[in-house]
Amino acid sequence: MKYYSISEAAGQFGIPESTLRYYEKKGLLPLMERDEAGRRLFSEDQISLLGTVICLKNTHMPISGIKQYIDWILEGDSTIERRLEMMKNHKQAVEDEILLMTESLKGIDVKITRYMNRIQESKG
Repeated sequence: MKYYSISEAAGQFGIPESTLRYYEKKGLLPLMERDEAGRRLFSEDQISLLGTVICLKNTHMPISGIKQYIDWILEGDSTIERRLEMMKNHKQAVEDEILLMTESLKGIDVKITRYMNRIQESKG
């Protein structure tokens, strides 16, 4: 199995190493392996899990929610229904936020158009 150093793992996702240390401290990267010098080793499974953590964080799931999700993964298949429900609820929250942002963007576009027209009128 291939392992990645913390700098390689951070580089794959474009995040600082300190973020990975924070995620591990918060329990979002459980079962972290280390080499003989105590350096973190990211397996393919850890990289995959990290990708999920980043996805959930980027879509504004709180750390506590991500931690709950990770705990359920560790508990095994008995939590699949809870994980599914969590993902469905989170998806709905993300879709609601996208809708709000899309509507807000329209208001920003109105302002930009107004200002561009005023600038053109003042020059013409």
